[in-house]
Amino acid sequence: RARVDMVDGIPLVGMRCTNIVGFNWMMKRALDIVASTVLLIVGAPLMLGVALAIRASSKGPIFYIQERVGYRGEVFPFFKFRSMHINNDNAIHKDYTRQWITENKAHTEGDEQVVHKIVDDPRIFKVGKFIRRYSIDELPQLLNVFRGDMSLIGPRPALAYEVEVYSEWHRRRFEAPPGITGLWQVSGRNRLSFEQMIELDIEYLENWSLWTDIQILFRTVSVVLFEKAY
Repeated sequence: RARVDMVDGIPLVGMRCTNIVGFNWMMKRALDIVASTVLLIVGAPLMLGVALAIRASSKGPIFYIQERVGYRGEVFPFFKFRSMHINNDNAIHKDYTRQWITENKAHTEGDEQVVHKIVDDPRIFKVGKFIRRYSIDELPQLLNVFRGDMSLIGPRPALAYEVEVYSEWHRRRFEAPPGITGLWQVSGRNRLSFEQMIELDIEYLENWSLWTDIQILFRTVSVVLFEKAY
C-alpha cells in the first residue's frame, strides 16, 4: 500500500494515507449533517415505537450507552437501543472478541456457515432480537453522527478491550470517524474475518469519494432487508 510522489524530479515512496482530508472531509461532514437530520425527523415515529416496545418487554433503560474508540483513538459515548437484559456479564463477548482478533476464531463454523459473531446470544431479549435482525438498534447512532462523534459511513467503532489486542496496522482504521455502516458491512458482514474487515476499512479510507458513501448507503438498505444479519 505504497504511493510514489515526485519532488523536484526525485521519486519518493511513502505509505498511502486516508483520502478523507481537506475538502473531502468537509463534503463528507456536510452529507452527515444533512442526512442525519433528515433521518432523525423521518425515523422519529419508528424510534418512538421501538422505545415503547423495549420498555414494555424488558426492565431497564431504553437506550444503551457505551464507551467506544473512534477518530484518532478518542473515546466517545456510543448510543444504541438496548437489546440485552440489564446487569448481564460481557465476559462472553470479551473472550470471543479477543479470540476473533488474535486467532481468527469464528463463532460458528464446520458444517454451518462461518460467522464471526456470537449467534443466539442468551443476553438478548425477544424485541432485542428483532431490532438487531433489521439493525434498528443502530438508529440512535444518528445522534452520534449529528454530534460529529461518528459518520454515516466508516469503520465500525471499536471497543476498548478490542483495541488492547490490535496490531499497529489495525489502528489505521482510526484515521477517520467510525460509521454506522461501512464497506465491510456490505461486503460480507459477519462472514468476514477480522483481518478482512480491517483491509476493507483501509481500502475505504484510501479510496474514499462522496459517490462511494452514497453507494454504500444504498447497498446497506439491501443488506439489512434481504441478507441475514447476526
